[in-house]
Amino acid sequence: MGNTQSTVRYLAPASFLYDFAAQQYGIFSSPNMLDIHNQNLAAFSPYPYFIGAFFFPQQLFQLAWLWKLWRQDGNQQECEMMNKFAWVYSLGNVCIGTWMFFWNSNNLATSNVFVIINIVAQVAYIATALEPLDTRSTPNLLTHIVAKTFAGIGVLDLLHNTSAAYFKGVPPSSLVQVATGVGFAAAASMSDWIFGGCLVYDLVALAVGQEGNWSRLLGGFAAMTAGIVGFKNFF
Repeated sequence: MGNTQSTVRYLAPASFLYDFAAQQYGIFSSPNMLDIHNQNLAAFSPYPYFIGAFFFPQQLFQLAWLWKLWRQDGNQQECEMMNKFAWVYSLGNVCIGTWMFFWNSNNLATSNVFVIINIVAQVAYIATALEPLDTRSTPNLLTHIVAKTFAGIGVLDLLHNTSAAYFKGVPPSSLVQVATGVGFAAAASMSDWIFGGCLVYDLVALAVGQEGNWSRLLGGFAAMTAGIVGFKNFF
């Protein structure tokens, strides 16, 4: 237990710094991440500034959680919860940080590998290993927010990178459109308000980033998903 605490107290902040540094590289290098985005528009390309709008508050929640983790600020159960998630959190940061280097080199097939590793790890964790939400516990609530926002934006990353890597410029078929609506509805029906809210955000980002009937359909999916999440969690 002591060795685990000591390891994750350093590993998690180090992974955060690695990811943050990689994001700065992605923003300020040439070509930058937006240039690559614009060169590879696809049916699941979001409006890019939605990513930045998500990234900033997520960083603040991560810093608050990292502070709790570093100080081991909580009772035994809360600390064990943070320490356990810290391994998957660190993996996610390493994956997304490394993703940036391949994305900015326009090697989207390789960057997609890191996106897949991240989303599988994050969704599997929140679905099978994350303790029940307790809003009265700050460490518990922060762990849920960090874990589920990581997974939530990971869904958008997967759709975006996969479509850009393999289906650049290809409009969505009827099957893809139906699968998108069914997939998000199914995910929403199993989601709490945190992860479900991220799914709605993903769809809004996609709707704003697309055009025409597909954009309007994505907007409808966003409203549908919001309705399912709201009904499930608040009624």
